[in-house]
Amino acid sequence: MSTFHVMTGASGTIVRPSVRRIAVSDVFAALREGYEDFREKPSHYAFVALIYPIAGAVMIGWSAGIELLPMVYPLLTGFTLVGPLPALGLMEISRRRELGQPADWSNVLDLGKSPSLPSLLMMSTYLLTLFMIWLVVSRGLYLSMIGDYPAPGVFAFASGVFEHPNAVAFLFWSNGIGFVLALVALVISLVAFPMLLDRDCGAASAVATSVRASLANPVPVAVWGVMVAGLLALGMATLMVGLVVIVPVLGHATWHFYRRLVA
Repeated sequence: MSTFHVMTGASGTIVRPSVRRIAVSDVFAALREGYEDFREKPSHYAFVALIYPIAGAVMIGWSAGIELLPMVYPLLTGFTLVGPLPALGLMEISRRRELGQPADWSNVLDLGKSPSLPSLLMMSTYLLTLFMIWLVVSRGLYLSMIGDYPAPGVFAFASGVFEHPNAVAFLFWSNGIGFVLALVALVISLVAFPMLLDRDCGAASAVATSVRASLANPVPVAVWGVMVAGLLALGMATLMVGLVVIVPVLGHATWHFYRRLVA
């Protein structure tokens, strides 16, 4: 396939693959399979997973350095919105292993020649847009509901926020909006990214299939979302060191979850 397609695949029509109904047990089975993929060559993945802790450390330092502490929490939690982007190479490795093909990082670079590359870039733009919306909304809510200039130091700043009269309302609205954005990101991307790696179907087909799979399996998809959020939170709680293992395992598991959801 030498022609690049964005919204549709090579056929020029919306592809509608069959969606399976799965159980919650499939969520944990996909996680186990993801761990098995990670265990094969963990040293290869640790390097890529370092993107998370390094980027997080840079963002925290940048925010604290210019006294934008209100943006630290949105920046950290916003990683969940763009999680599939650094995991693309990990999904590709799992796909190649399943097919019995070479699965080194040199092979992953072939993604740059994929006819689905424009569609993958479009999906990446969708998630990055949600991420930017989250940052803008978080900043706006802080200014409108808290408004005070942050006190120097992380602990002093956190104390000032929690003791503010609008603290409960601020936390409710900021986390509520964040939840909605995370749900949208999950529903449109859960199947879309691995499906675009798997077949030349176009972004429209990939998103539509992801939505159908989510609607057909609301409980397993919800469990998947909670599990991903919980593991990422755990990784961040370890000063992001845990993400070196958690991110690649989740990346591989996403591929296996997709294979269970879509025929």
